[in-house]
Amino acid sequence: MNSRKRLLRWASGIMLVLGIGHLSLLALVTWEDITAWADRGMWAAVPLALTDGGAGQTLESLQNKVIFWAGPGSFAVPLILMGCLTWHLAGRRVAVPAAIGWGLAAWCALGGILLVPSPFFAGIVSGTLIILAARKKDRPGAT
Repeated sequence: MNSRKRLLRWASGIMLVLGIGHLSLLALVTWEDITAWADRGMWAAVPLALTDGGAGQTLESLQNKVIFWAGPGSFAVPLILMGCLTWHLAGRRVAVPAAIGWGLAAWCALGGILLVPSPFFAGIVSGTLIILAARKKDRPGAT
């Protein structure tokens, strides 16, 4: 396996672990609330009901919104998809553009600073690996 492919596979593995881990942990912690969505219908996750006369939202409504935006509405799903795409491109020996790595590293650095302690900083490693893989030159005959 050449070094570019190895770097991209490590980067995609980190992204997959972060995304799947995030969704799995949330599912374990809030399982009752998530299964309640299935009982009440998927629209129960983030109801579109408008409040009348300036009445405040209920605690249950706010909790549903927090769980939705922390889970399926979070960046975990696109991070999993990006990890799968990076893994696929690595198998085809196609480099992911360095700009993607820079964007991922910057986003994870900002998230890590704003939400300490968190595994956001592991995403910086993934972004750095993508940047390094984009800058590597494939040697002919390298396997």
